[in-house]
This record gives sequence, structure tokens and C-alpha cells, in this order.
Amino acid sequence: MSNLTESPISSSDWIPGTPVATRGPRLRRMNWLVWRQHRVGFWTLLAVTAFCVAGLVHQRSDLIHQLTTHGWPSAPSDQWLPTVHLQRFQLASYGLGFVPIVLGVFLGAPLLAGDLENGTAKLVSSQSVSPTRWLGTKLGLSALVVVVCTTALSVTFGRWWEPVKLEPTVLGWSDGPAFDNTGPVPVALALFTVVSGVAIGMFLRRALISMAVTFAFAVAVQVIWHFQRLNLGHVVTITTHKGIGPEAFPQLPEAALEMDRTLISGSGQTYGWGTCAHEASTKTCAQKFDLEGWSVDYLPISQMSSMQWFGASILFAMTAAVTVVIFLRGRKRIV
Repeated sequence: MSNLTESPISSSDWIPGTPVATRGPRLRRMNWLVWRQHRVGFWTLLAVTAFCVAGLVHQRSDLIHQLTTHGWPSAPSDQWLPTVHLQRFQLASYGLGFVPIVLGVFLGAPLLAGDLENGTAKLVSSQSVSPTRWLGTKLGLSALVVVVCTTALSVTFGRWWEPVKLEPTVLGWSDGPAFDNTGPVPVALALFTVVSGVAIGMFLRRALISMAVTFAFAVAVQVIWHFQRLNLGHVVTITTHKGIGPEAFPQLPEAALEMDRTLISGSGQTYGWGTCAHEASTKTCAQKFDLEGWSVDYLPISQMSSMQWFGASILFAMTAAVTVVIFLRGRKRIV
């Protein structure tokens, strides 16, 4: 079976005293052995990441050229916004959104399941290397590659999107395509999915089954994250007492995400924003319900970074918890 983590090695490679080869990464002993075992997958991930980063850098350069040609940033957005290729942002963001799933399925799930299935784990247990060190090295190198790749993608995609981040018609800052592909979120999502895949593989001990279960798990994580994303922020409320006409509606900060709006009466009672939909006129409705203003809940774009770090910290904590489970399980039963 071929996947990102399988690369056959001979039994002599697992002798702790094996000399380090003159080619490849200058790693020693267990680090070198683990890298050599999974070198095809690691180098593939690094190469694909480098290719994607180069493409994102080129897209940013092209975007800046188009924007400055049409007067950005001093000119109003209606002059330069039509030059932005929205489809490119959408395609790139959707593609990056699958990265945690792909890494979890093809890197995390078979990382230990493959060794348990083909007997490599038994060979490790017969050497002087402890299971804890073996697990730590495999998880550490894999996590390092994941962090390097996802950080590079996050930074370059964020720099590409930065000039137009205030325009919701390009990518809404609170939506997954922007929120989940910038800052620490893609790193945290990928690490959690990969480590969870490793745990699933350790318990199921079959690579293909582990990959299928990890895929379902990763999709479930994405769905749950989608519905909980906005709960990471602190909702801000703004109220007015200048009437309920369109001209009296409060002015929200630029790029703010409106969460809810209600009508408020003189006594402080709130009514749904559609209360006046079936009334003869706004004035009649205001008199009938004693309405005198608006109450609007929103999330400002200034909270985006804090929301991302808060969500990422939760994912990092969950990743650490799963890692502890892996080591506890590995100490008790690795073969």
C-alpha cells in the first residue's frame, strides 16, 4: 500500500549504532531512522508546500499590481474592486481548507498503524530504543513538518488576502475560507487532525481502516468548528434612540459582522426586526409599539486575531491531551 508515510526500510536500519549516511538530512540515530522511513512523504509535503507558496506569492504580486494601477489604497473600493479575481481567492481558500483532512488521513492515520500492521513496531520493541522515544521521535518529526508546511501556507495566503480583507465580497473575515486559512488556525487544525489520526491508527492497528475512520473524524471536526467559530468572539451591542427609519439605523464599524438586530421601545422591550413588516407605515408601527430605536449585535473585524488565537489554543490543548493518550497507550502496549 502506498501513502504519505510508508517507505520500506531494512532491519539493519533499526540498529541504534547504524552509521549516518552521507546523503540526506544530517540527523542522528532515531531522528535519522524515522526521517528515512518517512522521507518520501515528508519531502512530498515540503515540495507541494513550496509550490503552493510560490503560487500564492505570485498571486499577491499580481493583485498588488492590479490594485495600484487603479488607485489603491487611496481610491474608493468601487474603482479597484472589479479588478480583484474573486474566483482565485475562492479556489485557493477551498483547496487550503482540505489540507488538515489530507494530512490527517495520509500522514496521521498510517503513521503508527502501518508499523503495527507490517510488524515494524515489533522490530523496534526488540531494540534498545524505548517505545516512548520511538513515539516521541515519530510524532515530533511529523508535527514539525506539519507546522512548517501549514505556517508557510497560512502566512502567504494571509499576505495575499490582507489588501482586500475589509471587502466582504472577496472573502468574509468570519467565514471559513478566510478565518480558517490565516493566523494560527490552520496550524492548530492540522496538528489536531494529524495527532488524532495517529491515535486512531494506534487503536485500530490497520492502516486502511484507520485512514477511513480518520477521514470521517476530520470531516466531523470541520463541521463542528464551522458551527462554533463565531462563539469565539465577544459580541458588541450598539443601541440608538433616534427612531426606526432607515436613516436612524446605527453605523457599524467597517467590515463588522452583524449578528442580530432588534427594535427597542421606550420601556426597554425588544421586538424582532420584522415587527413592522405588515404595518401600514413605519410611523404607525412606531406609535403602536412605542418604538424609538435599534439594538444591533455585531462582531468587529478587530476581534479576528483574538478569536483565532482563542480557538487555536483550544485545539492545541486538545492536541496535547490526545498526545498524552498516545504515550500512555504506547508505554503499556505498543505491539
